[in-house]
Amino acid sequence: MVIERNEYINKLMSKRWNGKVKIITGIRRCGKSFLLNTLFKQKLIEENAGEVNFVEIALDRKSHLKYRNPNLLYEYVIKQTKDKSKKYYVMIDEIQLSYKVKNEDIDESVVPEEDQDMLYTTFYDVLNDLMSHPNLDIYVTGSNSKMLSNDIVTNFRDRGSEIRVYPLSFDEYLSYSGLDKADAFEQYLMYGGMPLAVLEEDENEKRKYLQDLFHNVYIKDIVERYKLKDDAVLSALVDALSSSVGSLTNPHKLACTAATLLDKSTSDHTIKNYLDYLEDAFLFKSAKRYDVKGRKHFSSIQKYYSIDLGLRNARLNFRQQERSHLMENMLYNEIIRRGYSVDVGVVEVERMVDGKRKQGQYEIDFVVNVGNEKVYIQSALNVDTPEKKDQETFSLHNTADFFRKFVVLDGNQKMWTDDDGVIYVGVIPFLLNDYIRV
Repeated sequence: MVIERNEYINKLMSKRWNGKVKIITGIRRCGKSFLLNTLFKQKLIEENAGEVNFVEIALDRKSHLKYRNPNLLYEYVIKQTKDKSKKYYVMIDEIQLSYKVKNEDIDESVVPEEDQDMLYTTFYDVLNDLMSHPNLDIYVTGSNSKMLSNDIVTNFRDRGSEIRVYPLSFDEYLSYSGLDKADAFEQYLMYGGMPLAVLEEDENEKRKYLQDLFHNVYIKDIVERYKLKDDAVLSALVDALSSSVGSLTNPHKLACTAATLLDKSTSDHTIKNYLDYLEDAFLFKSAKRYDVKGRKHFSSIQKYYSIDLGLRNARLNFRQQERSHLMENMLYNEIIRRGYSVDVGVVEVERMVDGKRKQGQYEIDFVVNVGNEKVYIQSALNVDTPEKKDQETFSLHNTADFFRKFVVLDGNQKMWTDDDGVIYVGVIPFLLNDYIRV
C-alpha cells in the first residue's frame, strides 16, 4: 500500500515552471525521493496523459557516482535535454553528495584570498546555469540544511524554492494505519512516522530498523561529512538530547552531561558545533526561549526536540517513555510542520511567597507566531483538579495580552473554552485540525 503525501504533492504542483529550482529538504529516509520520483512523477504523467519528459539522477546510487562531479552532471543533463522543442522535468536526488571541482581555466594567483571559493565549480553553479534554460524545470532533494536551506538566497540568487519534508504526520499515519484514533496515537507516540518503519508490520523489525537507521545512517553521515575522529562525543550528545527533549538546556550543560556519560571532558565549543551538525542533518530542532512581556529572546538557553519520536525512542532502546515530554515533542513537530515559527515562552511574575514578594519565571510551552499575532500553547496531560488547572494556566493568565491561549490535553476531547477565555482541546483533534490558523 502506498502512503499518499498529498500536502507535498500539492506544493510541488503549485511550483511547476516558476523559474526556480525546487529544493526538497528533510531528514534522510523521510520519503523525499519517493515523493519526487514516484508520487510527483506519477501525478505529472496522469495530468499530461503520459506526454512528459524526465531526466532523473540519483547521486546516492553506484551507477550515478560519477555525476557527483558537477561538470559531469551538467554535461549529462545538457545531453539528455538537447531537444529544445521539448520540456523536461530534471530531478536530482541527494544533491548534497555533489563535490566541488577546481576550475583549471582560472589563474589562481590573480584571485584574492577572500574569493578563493570562486576557483571551484559547485552544484550551485550547475543549477544556476540550468535554470536559465526555459525548457527545464528543476527539482533536487537534499538532506543537509546548511548546504541547502541556509544558502538558498545566497547561492541561488532568490531563485530557489524550498519544500521541507517531514516524517509522516499523525494525520498521514492515521489515514494509512487502519486503526482507530486512540490506538493510532499510541503507535505513533511509540514508533513515530518514518515511512519504512510505518510500513513494517513486525514490531521487532520496526524497532531494529529505527535503531540501525540512527547509528548506521545518521551518525555515520555526520562523522564522515565533518571528518570527526570518532563518534563517541556525538553519540553521548545524541543520548543526552534524546533523554531531555522538552527540557531547557545550553551547550555548557550538555557538555557536562556528555562528559559524565563518557567519563572524560569535552568543550562547550565542540558541543555547540555538534549541535549544529545534528540540526543540519534534521535530527533535532531547537526552539529559542522568548520573554513574553519583555518581547525578547534569551540567547543562551533553549530546548531541543527530536524530529521523529520513533527515532528518539529507538535511540534510548524504548526505555524512557515520559508521556508528557513525548506529547510536547509531538506538538512541536506538528506546529513546525505546518510552517509556523515557534518559541518557548517564559513569563516573569511577581508573587507573594511566605509573606515576601518574589520574582519568578513561568513557562509557556509554545509561543506560535501567526502574522502579527501570537498563539500560546500549553501541553498538559490533564487538568482534572482545580489545582492542576491553575498550575497549567497560571503563565497563560499572566501574559498581559489578549492573544489566544490553548491547553492541549492528552486524549480526544472536543474543543471547549472556560470562563477566562482559555481554550482546551485533546491532542488528537489538535493534531488533525489546524486550530492555530482558525
